Amino acid sequence: MRVMAQVAMVMNLDKCIGCHTCSVTCKQTWTNRRGMEYAWFNNVETRPGQGYPRRWQDQDRWRGGWRLNRRGGLTLRAGSRVARLANIFASPVLPGIKDYYEPWTYDYQNLVNAPLGEDYPVAEARSLLTGKPMKIEWSANWDDDLGGSVEHAGADPVEAATREAVTRKAATREAEIREQAGPVADVAEKVRTAFEQTFMFYLPRICEHCLNPACVASCPSGALYKREEDGIVLVDQDHCRGWRQCVTACPYKKMYFNHRTGKAEKCTFCYPRIEVGLPTVCSETCVGRLRYLGVVLYDADAVTAAASVPDEQDLYGAQLGVFLDPEDPRVRRAAERDGVADDWIEAARRSPVHALVSRYRVALPLHPEYRTMPMVWYIPPLSPVVEALTGTGHDGEDAGNLFGAIDALHIPVEYLAGLFTAGDPAPVRASLEKLAAMRAHMRAVNLGEAEAGAPSEAAGAVGMSGREIEEMYRLLAIAKYEERYVIPTAAMGEARRLEESALPQECSLDHEGGPGMGGTGGAGGGPTGAGGGAGPFGEDSGRRRLPLVSLENLHGLRRRQTSDDEGQR
Repeated sequence: MRVMAQVAMVMNLDKCIGCHTCSVTCKQTWTNRRGMEYAWFNNVETRPGQGYPRRWQDQDRWRGGWRLNRRGGLTLRAGSRVARLANIFASPVLPGIKDYYEPWTYDYQNLVNAPLGEDYPVAEARSLLTGKPMKIEWSANWDDDLGGSVEHAGADPVEAATREAVTRKAATREAEIREQAGPVADVAEKVRTAFEQTFMFYLPRICEHCLNPACVASCPSGALYKREEDGIVLVDQDHCRGWRQCVTACPYKKMYFNHRTGKAEKCTFCYPRIEVGLPTVCSETCVGRLRYLGVVLYDADAVTAAASVPDEQDLYGAQLGVFLDPEDPRVRRAAERDGVADDWIEAARRSPVHALVSRYRVALPLHPEYRTMPMVWYIPPLSPVVEALTGTGHDGEDAGNLFGAIDALHIPVEYLAGLFTAGDPAPVRASLEKLAAMRAHMRAVNLGEAEAGAPSEAAGAVGMSGREIEEMYRLLAIAKYEERYVIPTAAMGEARRLEESALPQECSLDHEGGPGMGGTGGAGGGPTGAGGGAGPFGEDSGRRRLPLVSLENLHGLRRRQTSDDEGQR
């Protein structure tokens, strides 16, 4: 056993309202520049829907992720290493700009400069790539709020597979559904006839920072790497040669090619913020507070075997088996032996991700059948079930009604299974039943029908105690900032030491008259100036005295965001 630590994320889809705030703030932070106009490290998709890029889940077309060869070993869908090297100068399988979308802006100057006339001037759409007028036909969220519609539903590969499966079962279940009485039969019929009214939800997506990343394995120049200290997957821009094999290999299509620099770029998991204990920008700005960040300990030696299990529906359980319990003394000793810092082990004990993934088992991975072992997990939405049940005139929060409705709603459960468990509905149903039990139990507590911490029928039905249900409720509903984002700062002391060593008085070249001094006075020549010194090779060739304040700014930001005192904000 070789213990390693990974910073991971869980998103509660029951809370996502599709506001795209996470996408906009991520865009402004990471891809608001030339060459990346079309790229969204974070995007929010309506499900069912085609997604971004268009039909990214169709791996028969895009050839992303891993598959098992005849010997049962892992190989990239894009081809073996020899086959890929033989075609290295050929264009790999890539989405085109029409699959992403042609980014645009508007000619706002026309509103001001248009000559006086009888018609109102308009701000014409202009391409950000060519600068020419264009017709807007597609975008990163073109089918926003149109999940299940006749126009877009059939284009979703998961939805198409779900409908096919439901059609096969329709003949055998038709008589059964007709014989059912009560709200369950009503809900089942409603879902069968009006899919889009009952089942539409939002799916925020970022890079999965996988345990078995296909993008890293595909890079011919070795520019992609997975950080040992926190598991974040990054691109070394100095080594990237723009082969674009990583774009093909990533099954989630979260690798992007910057057409101006000729380099690949991707979500960085906001690692400068993570290093000082701050959450990612998308998490920080999320309106619904649906994201959770925490540390997961895992056995690095077990990753390949878990990703190689023959049955795709066993991949979810196999990945759970890779994760380690930070409460286990043997795991803690092994982690210390393998160099995991004490505060990372402690953070793993308090991790909301570990709790939601391994303890309560309500969070599920996105497309485990790609065999990359993703580390961004999702809590499936229960709200469509509750709303459909309430629409029948029955109590949508009653445990008995909810459990029956979940079992009857075969279309949503199977669709969610297609997204999160490679088609196995059992883990999805178990997750939804726990969420339903939590609603019913907390309702009984709030109405005085049950005591806090006491066993309840709803909790017992899902094999949980009243205390466990209430702890899960606190985490999912009312957890504070520091409970939702448990990020260790093991590197903070080292970063501060390095920062202090970079101050002018610490540098041997900055002594009086030394080559780093250059001129004195002015806007930047002095020892404490903010500009560059006039060194021996001309103006601005001396040491630049830009104050290193980024870390301090991040620390101050963290203190303000976690303070309960308004005066500190």
